[in-house]
Amino acid sequence: MAEEEKKSETPAPAPAPSSGSSGSGQKNIGMAVLCYIGILVLIPLLTDAKNDAFVKFHIKQGLVLLIVDVIIGVISWIPFVGWILALGTFVLFVIGIINAAGGKQTPLPIIGQFGEKINI
Repeated sequence: MAEEEKKSETPAPAPAPSSGSSGSGQKNIGMAVLCYIGILVLIPLLTDAKNDAFVKFHIKQGLVLLIVDVIIGVISWIPFVGWILALGTFVLFVIGIINAAGGKQTPLPIIGQFGEKINI
């Protein structure tokens, strides 16, 4: 009976972290995702996260997307054309978030090429 009590008192070993998910890796993915949430792109831009190449890539993509979103916001009062462009911008936001959360550095369709020209 003493052995049974000893077994129940022994804590189970903690699961080992996978090789791809270190603490800093999760933080950088979180910062990369923030780059696609409108003005929140300023958070990674103004922190030390901008020194990470992965986050820097997404900062550039997010800045271009923010500029495009502001422009589309101005012309979105035009019926149908503005609404379709606003929907397209939303789709680009979603694609950017999915890429960042997946750890990919894939440029956004149509506007991604402009992000490569930004120097941070």
